[in-house]
Amino acid sequence: MRAVSSSPKVGIIVFPGSNCDRDVAHITQDILNWPTRFIWHQEKDVADCDLVVIPGGFSYGDYLRCGAIARFSAIMPAVKDHAEAGKWLLGICNGFQVLTEAGLLPGALVRNRDLHFICDRVHLRVETNQTPWSRNFHTEQVINLPIAHGEGCYYADADTLKSLEDHQQILFRYCQPQGQWDATSNPNGSLHNIAGICNRRGNVLGLMPHPERAADPQMNQAHLPESHSLDGLTLFRSLLN
Repeated sequence: MRAVSSSPKVGIIVFPGSNCDRDVAHITQDILNWPTRFIWHQEKDVADCDLVVIPGGFSYGDYLRCGAIARFSAIMPAVKDHAEAGKWLLGICNGFQVLTEAGLLPGALVRNRDLHFICDRVHLRVETNQTPWSRNFHTEQVINLPIAHGEGCYYADADTLKSLEDHQQILFRYCQPQGQWDATSNPNGSLHNIAGICNRRGNVLGLMPHPERAADPQMNQAHLPESHSLDGLTLFRSLLN
C-alpha cells in the first residue's frame, strides 16, 4: 500500500443526502490537522488524496436501496481507481452500503432484523490489528462506537463469509462488554455479528458504526469513560503507523 507523509490528504465524497461529511471533516481537519477537501459527487478526480472517505447519511435519499444510486455517480470510477492503486478508502454507514453496492467490498447491507432504525452506542471487538485501520488497537480489544442506521444488517452467502473469516477481513464485530459475541450483542442481525470488514489488501474499510462521532475529546469525555471516549480517533490515527 502507498506510503504517505505524517499529514495524509483527505477527500470526503459529498452526495445529495450526505449528512455526516462535516463530522468527518471536523475530525480530519480540525482535530488531526490533515489537509481535507470536500469532493462533490459530480467531480471525476481524487488523485491528490491519500484517504478518501464516503460518509454516512442518505445518498440520493436511499431510493431503490441504500447506496444503489450512488454507485453510478460520476466520482465512483475515480474512487475505484483510488482503491485499486492501494490508497486508503473508508466507507462509514451509508458509505459502507455504497462500497458493497459498487463491488468494492463483498456482501450487502439490508434492513435491520427488527425493521427499526437504531441510534445507540455499541461495543465492538477488534478482530485483528494487522491492518492499517486497526494497528493502534489490540486484537480482541473491546471498543465503543455510536451507530445510527436502519439498514445495517450485514448479509453474505456462506462462501463469502468463510472467505472473510479465512482471510481475516472481519475487523470489527458487535460484542458484549467483556468481548464475547452472540445474538444478544447483535443490534441489527448482521451475520457473524459483522460490524466492519476490509478488502483482501486491507486498504478499503467499510463499517456501520461512526468513528467520527467518537473522536472529539470535548464531545465524548462528558458521556463515556475516558478509555472509550476516543476509540474513533484511534482508528483514524492508526493510518499514520
